[in-house]
This record gives sequence, structure tokens and C-alpha cells, in this order.
Amino acid sequence: MSKIKTYDNVWDAIADTPLEAANMRAKAELMRHIVSFIKKQKWTQNNAAAQCGVTQPRINDLLRGRISNFSLDALVNIATSLGLRIHIDVEAA
Repeated sequence: MSKIKTYDNVWDAIADTPLEAANMRAKAELMRHIVSFIKKQKWTQNNAAAQCGVTQPRINDLLRGRISNFSLDALVNIATSLGLRIHIDVEAA
């Protein structure tokens, strides 16, 4: 009988390495906050793109959760362009 493997979160389950999982977790968190902010503003994708300094297709990728299309740097830049402040908590694993 094979043992069922469990994970602390989805990123650990789908990532190849702990480093990749940590990167995806951080990107997902940033994306969640950016998308929430855009939705609260009730902006169209074109309005959001203008505010973020990116193209409408990039906003579409963001709103659809296409995490692999974004680097952490790009997400930090988008968040900052919206006037959001980034705060990072680091703790022992």
C-alpha cells in the first residue's frame, strides 16, 4: 500500500523545489493584493493598464491568475505604480 503524500500548501505540491514554491507563494500573494485593489477601484482592464504602466493583455493575465507570466520584480513594480506599499514577513520554515 502506498502512502499518501500531504503538503502544507498547494505551492509545495506543484513546485519542483522549495525555492520554486516560495517564489510562487510570494507571487500569488502579491497578485491577490493587486487584483483586489484593481477590482475595488472598478477599473476596466484598459484603465488598470494605464494606472499600472503595462498593457491591457498584461492586466488580463494578472486578473486570470497567470502566475508564470510574472516575475516578482514585475509584480512589485505594478503594486508600487498603484501606490501600494510592499511589506515582507520572513520567518523560519
